[in-house]
Amino acid sequence: MCDSALNTVKLGFIGTGNMGGALARAARRKIPGDCVRLANRTPEKAEALAEELDCGVSNAADAAEWADFIFLGVKPQMMADLLAELRPALAARQDRFLLVTMAAGLSIGQIQELAGVDYPVIRIMPNTPASIGEGMILYTCAENVTSEEERLFLDAMAGAGRFSALPERLMDAGSAVSGCGPAFADLFLEALADGGVACGLPRAQAMELAAQMLAGSAKLVLESGQHPGVLKDAVCSPGGSTIQGVRALEQAGFRGAVMEAVIAAYEKTLELALQKP
Repeated sequence: MCDSALNTVKLGFIGTGNMGGALARAARRKIPGDCVRLANRTPEKAEALAEELDCGVSNAADAAEWADFIFLGVKPQMMADLLAELRPALAARQDRFLLVTMAAGLSIGQIQELAGVDYPVIRIMPNTPASIGEGMILYTCAENVTSEEERLFLDAMAGAGRFSALPERLMDAGSAVSGCGPAFADLFLEALADGGVACGLPRAQAMELAAQMLAGSAKLVLESGQHPGVLKDAVCSPGGSTIQGVRALEQAGFRGAVMEAVIAAYEKTLELALQKP
């Protein structure tokens, strides 16, 4: 049974795709299996993940009736249908619960409007490294979420990685960096490995070198507190190999291309926000 102070909290994940599944894996680092339930439009997907995580399976309505934190892990365009389906189960509840949304472009107010009631909502923008406990999760809370509920949520989901509170007006901009960023980083990692292969490295070793280099470089920024430009300069010896590589990247418009990728992702998120789900 769920018998400790933290582990009395019940988490229901409705939608077990890439992001919902990553968060469910993170939850199981802190929360026992009988306090976690999974639901998915394709039941077999939820069942397979539940077997992996040793937790419960239910349908969406049952998860909504049971959980203290109800994770709405569906795409923005599917949110209206999901909340319409859940309305009776939510309205029938006499106890307090919170909705946790991770849908890009949908504000807390829109989620409450779709749910039909101003339920307490926590809006999060996670990323896929949360599945291994190294995520960067942005979050903001509705005004009716208490500080105690916020702390409980953060404690329960601590296995996902690093959390950063943002005003809701900045959530979409933050998500363009940390939510979309893994795809950009993976593209860069693949290109680094391809360059190594072009220089004669075996594929597997080139990938290992590139991945560990990125992981270590990111950790160095976080733990040292130094500006990445300073750390870059420390690697670029006068007349050396690294500065020539930096020159090639600049000639190709590397930094401008990365900035444009973030802006393009942000603008697309704003478009989604203007579309009624």
